[in-house]
Amino acid sequence: LSPVPDVEVLKLYKNKTVPLAYVENHGKTSQGYFSSKMIQLADLFSVPEMCLLCNVAEYFERSQIDYHPEILFRDVKTSVGSGHPKMHSIVQENVTEYLERNPGIREWFERLFAAGKQLFLITNSPYQFVNAGMRHMVGADWEKFFDLIIVQARKPLFFTDESRPLRIYDKVQNTHLWDKVTQIKKGVIYYEGTLNQLQELTGWRGGEVLYFGDHPYSDLADVTLEHGWRTGAIIQELTHEINTLNVTEFKKSCNWLQMLTQLIEECQEVEEPDAKTTLGTWTMERDKIRQGIKKVFNPQFGSVFRTYHNPTYFSRRLFRFADVYTSSLTNLLHFSERHVFYPRRGVMPHEYSSYFV
Repeated sequence: LSPVPDVEVLKLYKNKTVPLAYVENHGKTSQGYFSSKMIQLADLFSVPEMCLLCNVAEYFERSQIDYHPEILFRDVKTSVGSGHPKMHSIVQENVTEYLERNPGIREWFERLFAAGKQLFLITNSPYQFVNAGMRHMVGADWEKFFDLIIVQARKPLFFTDESRPLRIYDKVQNTHLWDKVTQIKKGVIYYEGTLNQLQELTGWRGGEVLYFGDHPYSDLADVTLEHGWRTGAIIQELTHEINTLNVTEFKKSCNWLQMLTQLIEECQEVEEPDAKTTLGTWTMERDKIRQGIKKVFNPQFGSVFRTYHNPTYFSRRLFRFADVYTSSLTNLLHFSERHVFYPRRGVMPHEYSSYFV
């Protein structure tokens, strides 16, 4: 792939970085996010979408074909979306090839079930696809663990729409019934609906609910900001991130970077020629270490969570919308059902000298 020339970046953004206003002008909810000029591709479906975008744009550039970037984005997004039914069919027929069983998932469900917790599943996927995956991952009796199952929910519209009725799905006939839903029954599969209707039927409110999802906007933004639900984010990249953070050489590099930065800060006002030369050497070494620390996570983009010393945009949104985050639900097996997670007090720049003396 060809990098975008600095001249073009400067022409578009008047800087070598994308202005924050381009990224953060969408407001807080999912509706603002999906109407933003800059779209965050933040889940597993985004990987093929990004690859296709890059490859098609590269082809157009090399072939000197004029194109409108927004039209390209929308066409690629539509094509990826249209491929979901085919993907569902392929995975259903070859579940063992695509899904790795994790016995801990059933164990976790059993513990919550035994503790009297009410479990629910809200998914955008069709029932047949969900059933094939859950039978493989949990067992043929997987539905018994859930008090409520909603398929083809059309998130995030499920969280924001007001008038889309909840309907009953007939598993045998593979169709939807016309009956009005007046109560939630265990063992019944539901279809579409809205969160407001769900809360009216169940009586669930705010802090009583802990909802897990893997997309900060489609899954978490609206339920926490508009409805006060507690939220948990599933971030698979955490495994690689934590493994990297615990490498001895990485820790040494981070510690030396901190010490080197402090030395440069304390000595930057010196006027002696030899001292200035040393400062220049330190500065170059610091830049080299910063680049190395960033590339160790990913050679092209660095860490998902941090860009040099600052949290990434993804991290800031994640911390805003998620009360807890983990790489896998089964990590919660290490804690009891009564465990309470308390947030750690972060150190602000003006507090640093008071905390570390």
